Amino acid sequence: MYSSNLKGFILAMVSSAFIGSSFIIKKKGLRKAGVNGPRASSGGYGYLLEPLWWVGMLTMIIGEISNFVAYIYAPAVLVTPLGALSIIVSAVLAHFMLKEKLQKMGMLGCLLCIVGSTIIVLHAPEERSISSVEEIWEFATQPAFLLYTASAIATALVLILYCAPRYGQTNIIVYIGICSVIGSLTVMSIKAIGIAIKLTLEGTNQAKYFQTWIFAMVAITCIIIQLNYLNMALDTFNTAIVSPIYYALFTSFTILASAIMFKDYSGQSASSIASELCGFITVLSGTAVLHSTRDPETPLITDLYTPLSPKVSWYIQGNGELWKQKDEDESSPSFITILRQDYFK
Repeated sequence: MYSSNLKGFILAMVSSAFIGSSFIIKKKGLRKAGVNGPRASSGGYGYLLEPLWWVGMLTMIIGEISNFVAYIYAPAVLVTPLGALSIIVSAVLAHFMLKEKLQKMGMLGCLLCIVGSTIIVLHAPEERSISSVEEIWEFATQPAFLLYTASAIATALVLILYCAPRYGQTNIIVYIGICSVIGSLTVMSIKAIGIAIKLTLEGTNQAKYFQTWIFAMVAITCIIIQLNYLNMALDTFNTAIVSPIYYALFTSFTILASAIMFKDYSGQSASSIASELCGFITVLSGTAVLHSTRDPETPLITDLYTPLSPKVSWYIQGNGELWKQKDEDESSPSFITILRQDYFK
């Protein structure tokens, strides 16, 4: 039991390190792609031709695979909060590689996120034993989780269809909210697939059940949506802020979904539940501190031929100095001289 949890713990730590690094590598790729064409935040897909972005994708895939395997050996309430390490990795790397300065208050925000996630881990409920994918399907089709799924999909659709076109470029919660809500469904599907793989390796073939393939299709669909809007968030906002906010919301929705689907908190004492709530409040406080220290990014100039439209006005005097510029835009003396010569011709 302890050996299994140790494997899950190590894999979760490795996953967080790779995922945190992938934020930085992908953003550098997005920046390079944005110089030569439409940015991802504007709906462009030029980053698909940028090798550096694919290196970041490969790094994220390695991290996600490690995370996937970690769910096989350890409960979700242990694996998911350990994603806090990715906050530290991405914030530190962004500070040195992307020149996104991490203020002292930002460091405090990171610390609060880590403390909150530690509290969550220490008071997390135990994972129940599951014997087949059909049992997970029963959990997924219970009325409470169906209501959560419908609410999550409805929220994502509102954010995608209404909020993203209007507020996506100015409000970081829009893109991150889509990733987090959809991400909670991703984790539930991935957990089901992980359990199916584990049971299959133990000798009970789960590939024969149609539920396994439904969970796989849901996971793939949700991952594609997450990646699209995560790219948009990374291309629009400061990486040191995207990472912790994504972690806080993603962890919150994932643990909520797990609690509804698997009834993780049934039988938990009031003190343990209160400690979990304190952990969430601490994490959310950390993200609020980080958000308050966010420096707006300087937008890239995509059209070098856009006129600046200076307001220049001229007037004529009768004292020999026929052309004068009113101080709204300075011109060189040679330009004024040419105007004078042209006037006397």
